[in-house]
Amino acid sequence: MVAGREGLAHGGRWVVKIGSALLTNDGRGLDLAAIGHWVDQVAQLRARGVEVVLVSSGSIAEGMKRLGWRDRPKEVHRQQAAAAVGQMGLVQAYESSFARHGLHTAQVLLTHDDLSNRKRYLNARSALSTLIDLGVIPVINENDTVVTSEIRFGDNDTLGALVANAIEADALILLTDQQGLYEADPRSTPDAPFVHQARAEDDRLIAMAGGGGKLGRGGMATKVRAARLAARSGAQTVIASGREPDVLMRLFAGEELGTLLVPEKEPVAARKQWIAGHLQAKGTLVLDAGAVRALVSGGKSLLPAGVKSVSGEFSRGEMVLMLDEAGAIMARGLVNYGVEDARRIIGFASSEIVERLGFMGEPELVHRDNLVLA
Repeated sequence: MVAGREGLAHGGRWVVKIGSALLTNDGRGLDLAAIGHWVDQVAQLRARGVEVVLVSSGSIAEGMKRLGWRDRPKEVHRQQAAAAVGQMGLVQAYESSFARHGLHTAQVLLTHDDLSNRKRYLNARSALSTLIDLGVIPVINENDTVVTSEIRFGDNDTLGALVANAIEADALILLTDQQGLYEADPRSTPDAPFVHQARAEDDRLIAMAGGGGKLGRGGMATKVRAARLAARSGAQTVIASGREPDVLMRLFAGEELGTLLVPEKEPVAARKQWIAGHLQAKGTLVLDAGAVRALVSGGKSLLPAGVKSVSGEFSRGEMVLMLDEAGAIMARGLVNYGVEDARRIIGFASSEIVERLGFMGEPELVHRDNLVLA
């Protein structure tokens, strides 16, 4: 992917997050006309080859409206009840709008635990990747009906960033009711300079950001933090007003809308740095000479057939070291099978995995996208 505004014009894979204030017309129930306009734009992006995942707020706000509540409840159980009621309207709105374009949608509800637990993270990632491959539009929301204060994301900006990490998105688009980020709060400093572009990791951005509104839990500060999270897997972030006409298509055309926060590293380099530097190895795989050549010279994934032995205690999604027969570390990566399953399939062709295990997870033991050479 190309960085900057030109990179947006190249398309790729986008995560688009739409905030509560936009979706619910500042709390007056779902704005079906506005939802229809965003859906029209997503359909246009899809027609131009952009893979789009939606992260949508609005369930609690819609539930509040349906229940006749004016203020967001402080009690978690009442928030959960509002989310359960409101999610019905939210899903109906997206399903009917996308159906006009002949597109299928999928409701995906996630909690923090789903993306912090490595096994559940990979399950979520696999499901989302499959939906994208099938041409389905995933509509993701935090599972407010079951979360507690200990496991909630705290805002859908963070959820959007974690989803961008999981599916290796090229861009995270945060649509809000603000034009973007200013160097100071424009409500108190009307002449505050607008931030058109900055590095996502710039520490000064947090000081520039403000607080959240009554409907959502997020504010500009959470959007800046989300951009930093997205940057660790190489995604660039745009914070822009969802009330701008055709905002998504104009961003795709390279127009300078909103605030663009760019990562310091290219997507592959950023993700592999994260694998290499932020995860503790839980086990080792000893490779034969052919597998070492495939990894080091061929840029290939690690297949079970090339592994001679397994040691350690690891689960699916945890990091393992890959060694040559002399014991030298060749690579690190996230393994697709737990240690017991790995022991049963090493030395065998990928086509034999189902026979050995009774199921097929992935044909690779470690995929090249989740692998970094030593």
